[in-house]
Amino acid sequence: MRHRRALLPAFAVTSLFLAAACSSAVPRAAELPAAGQEQQIRATEPAAESTDHPLTVAAAPTATATATAAPRGSGQRAHKTTLTVSSYDGHTRRAVISDHSKGSSPHSPAPSTGSSAAPHRTAVGDVIASAPAPGAPRGLLAKVTKVIGETDGGTEVQTEPATLNALLGDATAKGDVPVDPSSFTVDKLLPDVQVSWSKTGDAHAGPKGATVPLGSLRLDVGAQVPTAGDANASATASVHGFVQVAPQVDFAYGGTGSDAPPGSAYLGVSGDWTSGWAVKGRAAAATGTPLRIPFAKLHADPVLQVGPVPVVVNLDLTCYLQISADGRATVDVEQSLKGDFKAGGTFGPARGWTPVSSSHMTGTPVRASVTTAGSVKTALGAEATVGLYGTVGVTADLAPYLRGEAAGTLTAASDGSTPKATGTWDVYGGVDLTGTLRIQLSVFGTPVVQRSVPLGALHREWRLAGGSLSS
Repeated sequence: MRHRRALLPAFAVTSLFLAAACSSAVPRAAELPAAGQEQQIRATEPAAESTDHPLTVAAAPTATATATAAPRGSGQRAHKTTLTVSSYDGHTRRAVISDHSKGSSPHSPAPSTGSSAAPHRTAVGDVIASAPAPGAPRGLLAKVTKVIGETDGGTEVQTEPATLNALLGDATAKGDVPVDPSSFTVDKLLPDVQVSWSKTGDAHAGPKGATVPLGSLRLDVGAQVPTAGDANASATASVHGFVQVAPQVDFAYGGTGSDAPPGSAYLGVSGDWTSGWAVKGRAAAATGTPLRIPFAKLHADPVLQVGPVPVVVNLDLTCYLQISADGRATVDVEQSLKGDFKAGGTFGPARGWTPVSSSHMTGTPVRASVTTAGSVKTALGAEATVGLYGTVGVTADLAPYLRGEAAGTLTAASDGSTPKATGTWDVYGGVDLTGTLRIQLSVFGTPVVQRSVPLGALHREWRLAGGSLSS
């Protein structure tokens, strides 16, 4: 039975618009708001951003609805407005846009003639970038192609996919934003999975929450794995351990204009990694393919505030156990591992999209022994997928592992005495990092990648312990 923990923060919709030349006119002087209403439309004024300074990249406020708008061709940057996405239909690509000005609601009627605050209405050519909204749980980046009409909830529009360069233009931005560990939803795939996290403000959850470092998410798991058919009860195979990760999203953009591909771009995931796990018993013989056992799926949609633009990042993690063995070696091995990782894709005009991957891990054996000749390898890893606005960009598989092997001979005497085993055994720790760049990274406004690009395999291994087989 699956157990789901919904940990997402309270719903907060943010949007931004790049208005077409046919956007509604500025209110006449006689229609300007009174002092008490000034904040309701102030967000429709152009943002005073300088192209000489990079845009700030930070975690978006969780309770602040933001949006931006600027006429196409006016030279103005995208900036904040009170318009929001009230609903979206992914099949028809129709959206309802409403004005959530202070003191109004999605169902408020439009101001009558002579009202002090004229509403900002959407128009063909507007580019919308919204934080998660009803019908668009992974955010929305779209261009208005048709204004269908007014509804009780706002203005209904037809849209098509858009790209970030239409909003960010010639701006530059670069930043690494930690992902709030409490924002993950966790789908437990095995019964013995425990989730803990800790963040600033002395907030924590789970059995290990009080000891988990700030900003980290920890999953503890224990599972029986297939045991060799002729093994006795004492050789039952099992894996117990934990994964602790503090993920962050890495984002960069170097623009050349709203109608041109950026000069540079980067999207990736990185973070600190700590894990520890123990393998004990005699695992069953492999069928030719390592046995992978997913034990938890995690999802979060952190929103980056890139200047005035909300950029929605979609992050998925699948944590798993993996084992391969020949059914002969009996092991009792435990290792703790600590380090960091980085995986992503970087764009440049000359080479296009190219992969980035690195990992620095150190392992320490807690205990290690192998009896009888044979081999076994176990991994406690995570597959991460990161994208923008519901499109997959980078998939990375980080798999720290333990590998034990023994080689020797077993000599049986004709007089019926106990057989004697001679030989050596060794236990190794290691890490594999693999992944893929996907076609959907064109959401930056870069040329479409015609094929998936492998990140390239990163492999490191180190010896933990060794010894002699004895009867």
